[in-house]
Amino acid sequence: MPHSRFSAIAASHSRKPIEVVYPDTKTSEYFGMNVFDKDKMKKYLPKEAYRKVIAAIDEGEHIDRKIADLVALGMKAWAMELGATHYTHWFQPLNASTAEKHDGFLDISNGEVVENFDGGQLFQQEPDASSFPSGGIRNTFEARGYTAWDPSSPAFIVDKTLCIPTIFVSYTGEALDYKTPLLRSVSTLDKAAVEVCQFFDKNITKVISTLGWEQEYFLVDEAVYNARPDLYLTERTLLGHASAKDQQLEDHYFSAIPQRVKAFMADFEIESHKLGIPVKTRHNEVAPNQFECAPIFEEMVIAVDHNQLIMNIMKKTARKHNFRILFHEKPFKNINGSGKHNNWSMATNTGVNLLAPGSTPKRNLLFLTFLVNTVKAVYDNQDILRASVSTIENSHRLGAAEAPPSIMSVFLGSQISKILDEIENKVTDDKMTPDLKTELKLNVGKIPEILLDNTDRNRTSPFAFTGNRFEFRAVGSSANCAGPMTVLNTAVAKQLYQFKKDVDAITIDGNKRDEAIFKVLRSYIIHSKNVLFEGNGYSQEWIDEAASRGLTNITNPVQALEALLTENVEKLFTETNVLSKRELHARHEILVERITNKLQIEARVLGDLANNHIIPTVIKYQNILIENVKGLRDLLPADEFEVLAEPQMDMIRRISKHKTIVQTKVVEMIQARKRLNKIEDSTEKAHEYYVTITEYMKEIRHNIDKLELIVDDDLWPLPKYRELLFTN
Repeated sequence: MPHSRFSAIAASHSRKPIEVVYPDTKTSEYFGMNVFDKDKMKKYLPKEAYRKVIAAIDEGEHIDRKIADLVALGMKAWAMELGATHYTHWFQPLNASTAEKHDGFLDISNGEVVENFDGGQLFQQEPDASSFPSGGIRNTFEARGYTAWDPSSPAFIVDKTLCIPTIFVSYTGEALDYKTPLLRSVSTLDKAAVEVCQFFDKNITKVISTLGWEQEYFLVDEAVYNARPDLYLTERTLLGHASAKDQQLEDHYFSAIPQRVKAFMADFEIESHKLGIPVKTRHNEVAPNQFECAPIFEEMVIAVDHNQLIMNIMKKTARKHNFRILFHEKPFKNINGSGKHNNWSMATNTGVNLLAPGSTPKRNLLFLTFLVNTVKAVYDNQDILRASVSTIENSHRLGAAEAPPSIMSVFLGSQISKILDEIENKVTDDKMTPDLKTELKLNVGKIPEILLDNTDRNRTSPFAFTGNRFEFRAVGSSANCAGPMTVLNTAVAKQLYQFKKDVDAITIDGNKRDEAIFKVLRSYIIHSKNVLFEGNGYSQEWIDEAASRGLTNITNPVQALEALLTENVEKLFTETNVLSKRELHARHEILVERITNKLQIEARVLGDLANNHIIPTVIKYQNILIENVKGLRDLLPADEFEVLAEPQMDMIRRISKHKTIVQTKVVEMIQARKRLNKIEDSTEKAHEYYVTITEYMKEIRHNIDKLELIVDDDLWPLPKYRELLFTN
């Protein structure tokens, strides 16, 4: 019987690209065909219902039951024309996934079978809240929770099912999902930003948060994936020695896309475009078998929905093409992990990107106002921003050779930094002269021309300005963007409220508004300058310097999450009405429990691999060597035997040493888990698991990886890194 590893490799090598069925029309003609967007609403809804829904989307107006019935009727007619047979409330619970329960349109009325879907079914459903993470908000016996229609996100059809984007809340009204606080944060930022924009342009009455995500991922052939229990149970390799060749030649980044992969990409892009997801970019990433896709920027809530949706599409499409997709932040040791850079900005109802310079001094002062306030928000909220990206998966990636460190710093580029320095040095507490105002405004007016050829990127920065947006690079590949974006929106919103208050206080004293703005910006620049960093974020020098600047560097995810429990963070979220104290503490409880659960699973899988896959193989090979030594002893004179048998004896000794360590440490790890499982406090348990169990796992892996280099390749039971990374 062939070895399962070699059978898997043979299967992967025999793959041919799956033929992709391309639509007969241009992308623009089928884009959004499976989305109940504004054009379709206009076609299928009565005028009054259409007007009410648009008002709900644009202004947040309430939709009553009568209008909901009309919307449901039109939505059902559209969906059934496309062959839909079921509907579902599609939501984003706090388990880092999406959820859906399907109900058929089928109903019985007066003894006859009919298709039915009304406003009540559109508005609300009751999934079992006790079966989703709640962080103690709901007891197991208190099952009721509600999903409620979110009109701001258009309904869509997947696999003949009408999917209705919803929020998910408990019976008592607390948010049990990612989307509810995101919506609150978007609304809060809108109000705060409009108040500041009114200083510059009275026509600005709405500010929209925008997001462009960059989704990195790995592809592994399905047969090879199935031969690695650690991959299909944990989405990362818990053991495996580095391949002799991986990414050191830098020959994979932006190289020609393999044919099988290109077919997969084309397939999921077609499905994404049908669902109105504007995927535009695709390319090879740095590591072997690592890739990336990215869309055009969208309004933030839609962008978050689209990212969650596209990850599901990619998983399903990957299996169709005999791949498995890995969104884990660090599936392979010692090569690049995967992030999901969140490109964040704000846009006004007048068409202005608030983080893009304009053509006039006044417009550029508006730009600088939002830029400086964002920098101050990051500086003042560095710990909660770190907590928003802190997971056990991302802890393997942050600070590695391809990802930003856990220190929250901001990169602006030398030219913008010089402008901030000029404001700091020239603006004083004294009354500004007309000449100074003119000089500052003229220099501010030159920003677009200065940036034209001087914008750069710093891949070591977790929060970098890239010309017309900030790129939050620390977000992990598997994350729901709603988490970090909710934190960022909230932090910036609170900061903008403070800015308006500070400017108003100075103008009351008789200062002109533009002078007040310059003075407040100067105070913020001085306050926040320690967070600005242009250099190498990977260096030890930066770690030392950051500490001297008062910047925190917390690499333990359990400790990082403690930020959610601090008084300042509680005030941040409660004063902006984004999260209540109870909701905030519940999220902390869920996240620390998730760390424990993930480590429990990984430790069990590694123990099984060691005891049932690696150790039997090692013993088998060791016995072969022992038989070889015995044969040499029978054949050779004693003095010759001593010389010729020594290499085999050395291998036997090395195998025995590594094998014994693995066996011993697996037993110790099991005992440690039993002891730690008795800890009742969830945070303490997660901390002890992270500190203790990860060390056992590192030592077990180190010794197994050494054995991989010794044991006969024909006997090694699991696909090796060279096979996982170079089969596509």
